[in-house]
Formats: sequence, C-alpha cells, structure tokens
Amino acid sequence: MKFKNTYYLLLLLILSAPVKQICAQNRVTKVACIGNSVTYGYGLANPAQESYPAQLQKLLGAQYSVLNFGHSGATLLKKGHNPYFKTPEFANLIASKPDIAIIHLGLNDTDPRDWPDFKQNFEADYAWLIDTVRKANPNVHIFICRLTPIFSGHPRFKSGTREWYGQIQNLIPLIAKANHTGLMDLHEPLYNRPDLFADNLHPDKEGALILAQTVYRRLTGDFGGLKLPGVFTDQMVLQRDRPIPVYGQANAGDIISVVFKGSLAKAKANENGEWKVMLPASKAGGPFQMKVTTKDTSVTISNILLGDVWLCAGQSNMYFPLNRSAGASAAVKAAAGNTNLHLYKLNLQAETDPVTWDSVSLAKANKLAFFSGSWKACDSSSAAEFSAVAYYFGQKITRDAGVPVGLIEVAVGGSPTESWIDRYTMEHDDQLVDMLSNWRTSDFEMQFCRDRAAINLKNATNLKQRHTYEPCYNYEAAIDPLTRFPVKGVVWYQGESNTHNVELYTHLFTTLVSSWRHKWGDDLPFYTVQLSGINRPSWPAFRDAQRKLQKMIPHTQMAVSFDLGDSLNVHPTGKRQIGERLALLAARYTYNQQVKANGPEPTVARKTAGYIVVSFVFAQQLKTANNKPLVGFELINNKGQSIVTSATITGNKIRLKVPAGESIKSINYAMQPFTRANLINEAGLPASTFTMQLHEKENVFY
Repeated sequence: MKFKNTYYLLLLLILSAPVKQICAQNRVTKVACIGNSVTYGYGLANPAQESYPAQLQKLLGAQYSVLNFGHSGATLLKKGHNPYFKTPEFANLIASKPDIAIIHLGLNDTDPRDWPDFKQNFEADYAWLIDTVRKANPNVHIFICRLTPIFSGHPRFKSGTREWYGQIQNLIPLIAKANHTGLMDLHEPLYNRPDLFADNLHPDKEGALILAQTVYRRLTGDFGGLKLPGVFTDQMVLQRDRPIPVYGQANAGDIISVVFKGSLAKAKANENGEWKVMLPASKAGGPFQMKVTTKDTSVTISNILLGDVWLCAGQSNMYFPLNRSAGASAAVKAAAGNTNLHLYKLNLQAETDPVTWDSVSLAKANKLAFFSGSWKACDSSSAAEFSAVAYYFGQKITRDAGVPVGLIEVAVGGSPTESWIDRYTMEHDDQLVDMLSNWRTSDFEMQFCRDRAAINLKNATNLKQRHTYEPCYNYEAAIDPLTRFPVKGVVWYQGESNTHNVELYTHLFTTLVSSWRHKWGDDLPFYTVQLSGINRPSWPAFRDAQRKLQKMIPHTQMAVSFDLGDSLNVHPTGKRQIGERLALLAARYTYNQQVKANGPEPTVARKTAGYIVVSFVFAQQLKTANNKPLVGFELINNKGQSIVTSATITGNKIRLKVPAGESIKSINYAMQPFTRANLINEAGLPASTFTMQLHEKENVFY
C-alpha cells in the first residue's frame, strides 16, 4: 500500500509538470485526442486540418504526433446509445499506445436515452476507460476534460440537458482526483463565445483553435508570461480596509513576487497559469507604488491610492459625459482641483449610435475585446469625457467622506438590463433562459434595441454576431473581468431600454443585484436612479416599479430624477443634482453620516370624513418646490376614472379631498409620463412617483 501511494504521488507530480519536461527524452511524443464529434471536428469544412487535434499538432510541432481518435455521437457510458469503447477509434487508440491521452467525453451522455437510465455507471465507466488506456502504455499521462459548452439554443436544453450536463461537469473533477489523472478545462475558454457555435454544440474553426491553444498551454505551461488584469494600471485606486487581491496570469510554475507598502507576498502560478496573492488590508492614503515580478519580467504600477472604489454602470444617462451636462464649462474647469478622485472609464470600440459597425468592431465584439481603458487622475481632460452623474457622485463623496475615491465607469447607451447579467444565472432561470436565443427577433427585447442592433450589425456575416445589447454581453465583456477587484458599491442608472415590460424588468433587476453580489462575494450596496419625466406612456408605471424594488431589495436606495426631466429628451442635462442625490444616499447608508438623504415616502393613507390622509416618512415638514401650489395627486375611482383633487399639506401629511359620492380605489402621485409634481421635504428632496391601492378589509391604502 505504501508503494502504491508513493507511485500515485509521483504520478500527480508528473501530471502537474509541463509536457515538454515530461517527454523531453522522447524523439516523437504521441498525443491521443479521445472524444466525440467536437474532437473529430464535426461541422468543419476540413476536419483533417481544422479540428482541434489538427491545430494542436501545428502548435506542438514536429516532436509530437497528435492523433485524432474522435468519434461523432460517442458516449462515455458503456451502456449508452453509442458507446465509445465499441468504436473503431477506440481500437485504434489502444493500438497506438499513446504517451499522452486527452479524454473529452460526456456531451452525448446527456441524451435522454443515456443519462436517466445509466448515470450511476458514469464514474465506473470512466475509470474503466482510464485503466484500459493505461494498460496499453503504463507510462501514459492522461488528462480528462471538463466539457465544452452546450448553449441554451440546443433543443433539449431546458428539458434535461442543462441539468444532466451540470451533473456530468461536477463529476469530472472528482473522477480526475479518484483516478489520478490531470484535469483540463475546455468549458471556460468557450463559455462566453456562443458566436463560435452555430448549432449550440459544435465549435467552428476558431473555436477549435481556442481548444487547441487551451490544451497546448496546459501541456506546455506556456501562458505567455506575466500578465495583469486591465484594471491594474498607474493611477488605480484599491479598496481600503479590505484584504487586497493581486492576481493575473504567468507561465505554469513561475514564482510571482508582489511588493507593496513595504510588504512582500509571493505566489506560484498553477497548472492553468493562474496566480493570486492577498495583501493585508490598509487604511486610506497614498500615493503608493506596486512592483510585480517573475524571474524574467517586472511590472511597476505607480501613483496608487487606497480609498473607496465605486462601480458606476448603466446605459446612456450614466454614459452622458460631464462636458455635455448643464454647467459643464465651470465643472470641467473645477475638476482639476480634486486630487483625491481617480477615474477609470471603459471605452467602447464602437458606439451604439445608428451607424454600421466596421469589420474591426465586429471582430472585437465577438472576441469580448470591446472595452478598454486605464485609470487616470481626475483633471479637466479626464473628467470632461467621464460620466457626469458618476463624477458629481464621486466629487461629493471625496469631499464629505474625506477619503480618495476611484470611479469605474462601465456604461453602454441603450443597453438593456439583461445584457448586464451573467450567462449561468440566466441559463438556470426558467424565465430568463428564453431570452438568450434569437434575441434579435425576440419580443423579450425592446424594439428599439432590436432595430438599433440591426443597423450596427448590418455587415455581420456570423448569424450569432455579438452586440452590446445581447443578453449577457456587457457582463461577459466588461463586468466579469472586474468581479475579482473589490469595490465599495454600485451606482446604477439604467432602465430606459426595459420600459416595454415592467414585470420582466422587476425580475431582471432583482436577478442582476443578486448575481452581482454573489460574484463579488459581498453584499454590495446599490444606489439607483429612478427614470426621469418624459412623454412616454409606460414610464410612470416603470418609475413606480423602481420605487417598489428599492424597498424590496435589501441595501438598495433610489434617487428620484423625474423633476429634472425633459418632456422630449431622454437625456436631461441636469446631472449634478442626480449625482449629489446619489452621494447623499451613500453618505447616509454606507458612510453612516447623519444627513437627510431620502425624499418623502408614503407609508399609509386613511379615509376620514370626505378626505384621504396620506402619511409620509423622511419628512418632518412637507413642502412644494419653489413654494408653488401642490400638484401631482389624482384619485382613481372604482370605474378607473381619474379625478384631479385639491391637496393640502399638514406637517408630514397630505389631505386629499374626495368628491361627494365617489368610491376611490387608488391614489396616484406623479403618475403622468412627464409631470410637474412638486412635493418635497424640508431638505429639498422630491417625493417619488407612486401609486397606493385600497385594501378594503383594512379600509386603508398602501
């Protein structure tokens, strides 16, 4: 038993070493690629040249002989409908006595003819295959693979494949450990690339190349040397008072040293080229310098601040730059004085204006290389093109909290909520999964988004061409790379492209908040902006839904903006007030400052003789903006008719007169698309759009 354990320990050490070290003594190393149609190259114009084994041969060179033993439709299960061990490729595999074996089987086992009946045999059948390959050559080095993706457009996805595929994926690492094999991940490199899977199952030539590159790197340990994420640049801001992760890629086995604030931390890149060190939490301050080195590379990052990092995301009203906002000239000039504010704007390769994207933009969209940027110290130049709402938010936070602030702007004009949610979350939500397929013709998507995408993608030849309005896209291309970078919270201004379906938006936004918090591993505060007033019929109900959401979802607060709206312009220019209202919310709920941050909120309305009295919180003395007569309230009778009524203020209550003989079922405030409703509190903060419904048993309105 002791000898056996020693053997397996040595085998594990060998499997973690690059193949060039393993097989240096061999003149020609035989690499067997074992699998199904993905390995074979089904759907490719020339599998002999374009399949992943063929492309792996080119990468590895003449010292290797890469053999393709893929059989289309093969199952790993021996009792499956097309078991691999009965194929000619299996017999040829055993006869070849390979030096390295790469096994990618399991996709076809998700077939309803296989997994429901024989899933209990999967681990044993996999072990049998591994042992059989080892008997052919006891010195073989075996790697088994996490499966390439099956996308939601697959006809059996919701009816079983999704769950069965997940069960198989979960088993594969356990099988690798139990059978002392290496493990390769063929899933993650392709999971965000549905554009490479015309039939939702088989990668095209570019997808096969990505598989070949993945296998090559895992075998050789060559990951292209030291790389840091795009967010690690000069002028960056790191989150104070939390452990600081520094991470990236390097060649497998490389030792990475990180020096920061006099501390040294080291890590070793794993077999997938990944490394991470955790630096101790630090108080606010700076500037500091960080040095990251390997044996042959050194990267120095300068002028680093420690403070609070806020992610500012959304669509065009978040994107709206400072230099186009009201009071822009003075604001841009004053920006040079805020040395405690640093800005990281992720710029788009191409805008979503009504223009046709060129071939470079189309290619970058597919490769998820659509966003780029670097940290900059706040000055007149960097602030001018930065989000006005985010800038005013950050400016006030640096002043009121007295700490450095880093703002990350990720905003895409016209982008719907679903474009900001991760694929796994949507795939496993039985309502949202249907949004993933054929989105450009789907009623789930706002017509504006579909029409604008059609213009941008006019020259696209790939039927699955990616776009920033596509479900999941902005998450995959922009948000996912940031999820390992700690942030203080999120400022969110979005919703204009979801007003066509209020009920769906409610579910989408709730899902987005939950999924982002899960990804960051932190209960991040979300400070959101209610949509403005504009002459669009669905907007009042949408604004009220936003109000209800921030009461339903913990640690979310909402800044009202309808009073700053424009009846014809979806982009009102008064961004300073919105940014500062958001900053007040953060001051109250994140920084625990005793400030008045919320506008008046209704709690309950009760009937009295001839009146309905509405009570409010967040108000000691209700007022009207500019001391004008109170407007914006209406009563809805049991016939659904609107009645504009007189309203009077008494302290924190509003008295609404009920016309004689009317039976009232609901109360509305600011429920017109564009409204001059003017109720505020003593702090000058406006009340939100709202509606209250009569609860007859209690004889009150909520």
